[in-house]
Amino acid sequence: MTRRSFVLTTTAAFAAQAQRNPGLLYISDSEADRMRGAAVGSRADVLARNAERALSTGPWSVTYSRPKGLNVDADLNDYVSEGPYWWPDPKDPRAPYIRKDGQRNPERFMGNRSALGEMCSAVLALGMGAFLLKKPQCAERANKVLSVWFVDSKTRMNPNLQHGQMVRGHNDGRGTGIIDTVSMIHTAQGVVLLEAAGGLDPSVAAAVRQWFADYLKWMTTSRNGLAEKVSGNNHATWWTAQAATYAGFTGDAGAMEMTWEHCRTYLVPTEIRPDGSCPREEGRTNSLGYSSMNLDAFATLCRLAQRNGVDLWHFHTAEGIGVDRSFRYLVPYMLHPETWKKQQIGRYNPDGYIFPGLAGIGLPSPDLVAAYKELPRSDSPWVQFIDLLVKNGNG
Repeated sequence: MTRRSFVLTTTAAFAAQAQRNPGLLYISDSEADRMRGAAVGSRADVLARNAERALSTGPWSVTYSRPKGLNVDADLNDYVSEGPYWWPDPKDPRAPYIRKDGQRNPERFMGNRSALGEMCSAVLALGMGAFLLKKPQCAERANKVLSVWFVDSKTRMNPNLQHGQMVRGHNDGRGTGIIDTVSMIHTAQGVVLLEAAGGLDPSVAAAVRQWFADYLKWMTTSRNGLAEKVSGNNHATWWTAQAATYAGFTGDAGAMEMTWEHCRTYLVPTEIRPDGSCPREEGRTNSLGYSSMNLDAFATLCRLAQRNGVDLWHFHTAEGIGVDRSFRYLVPYMLHPETWKKQQIGRYNPDGYIFPGLAGIGLPSPDLVAAYKELPRSDSPWVQFIDLLVKNGNG
């Protein structure tokens, strides 16, 4: 079979697989049914614990914690965060901050960032509790959590990240800050599960979708958003995965098509070498961690494309560069991080990375699935959701 006929065959197969109404975002109806069956077995305890935690915590709002001592002209409803690797200059505490890659400043403002992460995990946990475990109280709680963060004018987050990852003495926000909202992908998935389970207030769901549509517009038109789109490393990959998810969640077909094309024409040829390595990630002080995080973004994007009848798993440039080689390149180091010879100043923990599983069922590759099953797994809602999918999906 020629390469052209292979591409046409795989593209036709993916189009045939895709549901015309991929309303469950990352999973199909048949996968959802199998995941429900598996969730009542050995997984029930972990899923139930996550749901119970989400029922008893929150709600969260950017208005509940505001930065003090920061020179930032932010509205009460604006999200604000500081870049993690920026520190006071020891030679002059009044000077602009200096960067120390891989070393997180524990004194930076984390109020909004922590609240965002907790809210997103809670919404997904509630969605899984309602849909997989059939707990109606989860939808009731989700109405409150979503209303506070996205709907109520007094507490909602403005749909932009104009002040994300600001750096003292340099700026009051950067495109880099958009990496903070990666966990909003989990929120979108949680909302569609809650809708499928029943009990989510339609007016709340509609308002949340409008928020995501507004945020997607900001991502694709603002200076910060456009800078992140072409940042050339995992930030650009996660920008694309986010944009694709929010477009799918809000029904923006044009924006989704833009993300597939951005992957083909920019992400793959810019970030990946022919051997599968990603040099921008390997140049970091925590290079194995950043390489893994980048491939999680690629796998997330490829999975969503597959759900919409588009095959990015097998895409190759004219030079033969493709993300499938990256997955196979990095997995041996995930299994044996002691063999990684590049810099990794922090502890490498593979339990939160999901790309071998998604790639394993997407390509498909039994070797990648087998490797995925060797990895330890976090109890976080997103990892548990992907784990159920990998072990009960049909690719």
